[in-house]
Amino acid sequence: MDRQMYHYATVSKALEELAQKGFTTDFNLEEERIVNHCEDFTIEHIYRYEGETDPGDEATVYGIQSKDGEKGVFVAGHGAYTEKSAAKMLHEMSIKGRNDE
Repeated sequence: MDRQMYHYATVSKALEELAQKGFTTDFNLEEERIVNHCEDFTIEHIYRYEGETDPGDEATVYGIQSKDGEKGVFVAGHGAYTEKSAAKMLHEMSIKGRNDE
């Protein structure tokens, strides 16, 4: 797996970089699609943003690609990791990917 992890000063900088790489779909608008079909997606990039003073500012930006080649982003904020959320599934996929390397 050729996944990359980056640390950026802001979420918007990460989104800008991903857009330049062709990751243009906003998968936050299609969270249910990820939850119901997570096996159809791979994580290509992970960007972490850690708030300097407030842990609530922490976010992870995932650059993901569907099996059919659609590229997009999913932004998971601090409170997004509920049991059946796309954020939780993507987080678990990223851990599995690290363990598979």
